[in-house]
Amino acid sequence: MKKLKSIPKEELELMGYDDIAYLILEESKKKMKINDLFKEICDALELGQDVFENHIADFFEMLTIDQKFIMLNDGYWDLRVRHSEKVVIEEEEDFEEIDDIEVETESTPTEDDAYYDEDEVEEDRGDDDLKDLVVIDEEDESM
Repeated sequence: MKKLKSIPKEELELMGYDDIAYLILEESKKKMKINDLFKEICDALELGQDVFENHIADFFEMLTIDQKFIMLNDGYWDLRVRHSEKVVIEEEEDFEEIDDIEVETESTPTEDDAYYDEDEVEEDRGDDDLKDLVVIDEEDESM
């Protein structure tokens, strides 16, 4: 890969901020804070402070979306290829043989068990709730 300083400004201007950031992080071989990284990009492109201030948020958003970069816990950014993810694979535990365990198939009901008997349910006496109900026939409604 080319060194950042060996790339002509005209060619740098055609590159995206993400490509330049990748070059900077790759060359420096160290993690960087976002402000320092974007400042180096602005310096390489000879952009002013106003561009830095107006586009730092866009640069941050671009880094968060681009899978080549990773934000570390301490607020630094680095290339994802330098950081491996720890994958933990849990081994299956040996399970006891069920043959040796007696399983009780019947249980006696307890007070906590729900009990429902249709014969014991009283009829709902909600007729009083309907005494003020008026039924309107569709034919009556059009008059």
